[in-house]
Amino acid sequence: MFVLAEQIMTSKLLKSFAFVALLGTAATVLAAGLLDVSYRPLSGKSPVNLKEKYTGQVLLVVNTASKCGYTPQYEGLEALNQRYAGKGFAVLGFPSNDFKGQEPGSEKEIQEFCTLTYGVKFPMFEKVSVIGENATPLYKALTEATGTAPGWNFHKYLISRDGRVVANFPSKIKPDDPALVAAIERELAAPRAKR
Repeated sequence: MFVLAEQIMTSKLLKSFAFVALLGTAATVLAAGLLDVSYRPLSGKSPVNLKEKYTGQVLLVVNTASKCGYTPQYEGLEALNQRYAGKGFAVLGFPSNDFKGQEPGSEKEIQEFCTLTYGVKFPMFEKVSVIGENATPLYKALTEATGTAPGWNFHKYLISRDGRVVANFPSKIKPDDPALVAAIERELAAPRAKR
């Protein structure tokens, strides 16, 4: 009887390990495909593949708007970008008009506003939709990975060096919030994956 109980426990344990391995594989597949999308920079003509350009970096992906109460966060996002850029970090901005039409400008107007008003130098990409069925593939994947779609402008997703979404922060969390800064520093301190 003891041998039978041991065999049953071993079988259940092996099934548990297989399930955990399957979950890990699914996360890896999602991580591999999350950034394999291309977007045109506001100031450029040719699309940039995010996986090719940013693999190995910690990323903060933010949907932005120029006429929002959270718009002053541009300044804090640029400060984060400058503070950690040399350590393998980048902020990626995606203007969106999804929330009450708070990004009505053309891409040229958005670029000028960000640069002249807030000194933004971090990469800003083409205007996209971030919610609903018209959401761009990146934002569909971010929503699927976290179970959380942006609730407003300046929602932030933190992506690890290996392309996993490790945290997301609602709009009200400012770029200098200790929890956000700690999460960025934790990811920057994590060892880089060997290629």
